[in-house]
Amino acid sequence: MEISLAAEPIFHIGGFEVTNSLLTAWIVVAFLVIVSIALKKKIKKVPKGLQNFVEAMFESFLKIMDSVSGSRKQSIKFFPIVVTIFLFVIFNNWIGLIPGVGTIGFNEVHNGHEVFVPLFRAGSADLNFTLAVAIIAVASTHFFGIVALGFAKHMKKFIDLKKLYKDPVMFFVGILEIIGEIAKTVSFSFRLFGNIFAGEVLLTVVAILVPYVAPLPFLFLEVFVGLIQAAVFAMLTLVFLSLQTSEH
Repeated sequence: MEISLAAEPIFHIGGFEVTNSLLTAWIVVAFLVIVSIALKKKIKKVPKGLQNFVEAMFESFLKIMDSVSGSRKQSIKFFPIVVTIFLFVIFNNWIGLIPGVGTIGFNEVHNGHEVFVPLFRAGSADLNFTLAVAIIAVASTHFFGIVALGFAKHMKKFIDLKKLYKDPVMFFVGILEIIGEIAKTVSFSFRLFGNIFAGEVLLTVVAILVPYVAPLPFLFLEVFVGLIQAAVFAMLTLVFLSLQTSEH
């Protein structure tokens, strides 16, 4: 058994390397786009079926967001970015639990010995994926902050040269805020990557030691973990959005 921490390359498009985790993330994007288009074409005033389920889910999500943002207006403003992150992350978490993901692949020779390379790998089990989503999440908080407060007022939260002479302590607090923004990105990416990658390793080890029956409880546990991690990622993004769009 050999477990690779890094995503394995599958093929190249020109000079661009496509890894198994990137390929899986593309499949998730295609799935979400197709479902969204199909749902949009069948929207009715009296919802039923899939539309009814999606509307009920979105309404519940808005109510949860209201408790954080403090107003429905703010919740609606942040809804697209927060829910997009939630859906993208949760499906990338769960796709690794589908039979065949991680087990269908091909053999390659590396350093003189043959190794198995899976064709598909959960996007969230790749640090590049989680880091990219974290950067987008943190960058979006600053974008909304600039839109809400203006560029100058938003930047004064971090660097205000007037405070260097009047209140040096608060000036260095601003510097700490910059470090905090970097820490957010690192925390976002490693939390998600660590939980999903650890879950994949656990399922692999259990499946090898005691196949068929023993992995089932852990499989259900990973479904729950995938949901919780996506919710935590989305809700923390919402919290930071609310903070960055307030003056203090």
